[in-house]
Amino acid sequence: MALFDHQRRQRLQRAAPLAARMRPRTFDDLVGQEHIVGPGRVLHRSIESDQVPSMVLWGPPGSGKTTLALIIAAGTQSHFEQVSAVTAGVADLRRIIQEARDRLGMQGQKTILFVDEIHRFNKAQQDVVLPHVEDGTVTFIGATTENPSFEVIAPLLSRSRVFALKPLTEEQVGAIVDRALADTEHGLGDMHVALDSEARALLLTIANGDARVALNAIELAAAATPPDAQGNAAVSLATMEDALQQRALLYDKKGDQHYDTISAFIKSVRASDPDAAIYWLGRMIESGEDPLFIARRIVILAAEDIGMADPQALVVAVAAQQAVHFLGMPEGGIPLAEATVYLATAPKSNSANAALNRALEDARHSRNDPVPLHLRNPVTPMMQEMGYGQGYRYAHSYPDHFAGQANLPDNLKGRVYYEPSDQGYEKQVAERIRRWWGERKGQPSPTDEPPPS
Repeated sequence: MALFDHQRRQRLQRAAPLAARMRPRTFDDLVGQEHIVGPGRVLHRSIESDQVPSMVLWGPPGSGKTTLALIIAAGTQSHFEQVSAVTAGVADLRRIIQEARDRLGMQGQKTILFVDEIHRFNKAQQDVVLPHVEDGTVTFIGATTENPSFEVIAPLLSRSRVFALKPLTEEQVGAIVDRALADTEHGLGDMHVALDSEARALLLTIANGDARVALNAIELAAAATPPDAQGNAAVSLATMEDALQQRALLYDKKGDQHYDTISAFIKSVRASDPDAAIYWLGRMIESGEDPLFIARRIVILAAEDIGMADPQALVVAVAAQQAVHFLGMPEGGIPLAEATVYLATAPKSNSANAALNRALEDARHSRNDPVPLHLRNPVTPMMQEMGYGQGYRYAHSYPDHFAGQANLPDNLKGRVYYEPSDQGYEKQVAERIRRWWGERKGQPSPTDEPPPS
């Protein structure tokens, strides 16, 4: 029976994908993540001392989250239970927790509960685990590609350490590839597979830090490459391109990549970097981002960051939004690109937004004085008797169409909210304001002086 089980395990292992067969089994085999599990690091020491804390492993696909959990399982005396949040339910969790309680009570053995893709569990499912993590029935390890601040309930997160895994570098992915090509027991060593330099360069670029993508592509390319007379399989660039096809960009329209990429786009436009702005726009379009979401951000950018330095920017942005709505994609990408380049190369000013924020601050925190009488509209005889409209200067009756009359409430008289920059069109606005109001250290008070004849 033991021999049969061993043979069955061997057959299953041979049938597993290369990425699963090459999964590291010890810290010595693990490539990358030295900032977490390098010698002397807290997690490394806690595993060696069999004092594993509850934790969340957060990182991009193929960075080693599941691998690290399995290494922890191999290095501890605790019983290890692994579930996938995609397939497991509340009944599975309750069964595992009951078995963990019995195991702890009867054998004194701890249980580690590893939940892969923990972000797939809803709040109720995560709540099932919480009290048993708190009382020590199980040690919880969750793995996720999503920001745990948003995807893991706060009570469970507060009882766990978050370890952020980094994407693997091209050199690290290359080391994993080389190991798989040389390994005769678990890898492709007995197939004598070799990659030409161009195929290897493409593989490392397209893998994008994901070791699983790289290993699966090698396995497919190797299977499609017939050996030569000496039994060697030389994978060419064309074969690797065929094996990789087109990668699906790492992008989740509701997750971190969505927010990180739009942030990169906004900041590139603000930094007057048209090349970077167009690149991030292309990333979003290629990844299937909602084009109207991009258009809305462009409209906001035009008002917030270009503003009065080039008021035409808002016109261009709104026109782009209308064009996208009218055309749809992919043609709608052209007006988005035009608006992006226009905004990135336009002069910048956030003066209008800053003025609004200062005004909002006063509106929220200062005394709400009544509207000055001269600004009120005297629509009835009673209002006229009460002084509504008295002293109002009609601007068009004055030279330069400027009456020089204060219009703020008494408690805010002389307050300056709008401070124009010296960028683009706004430089003209600044000169006009100085001509009208001087240095604006204070505004004239309203008077009953009649308009000039």
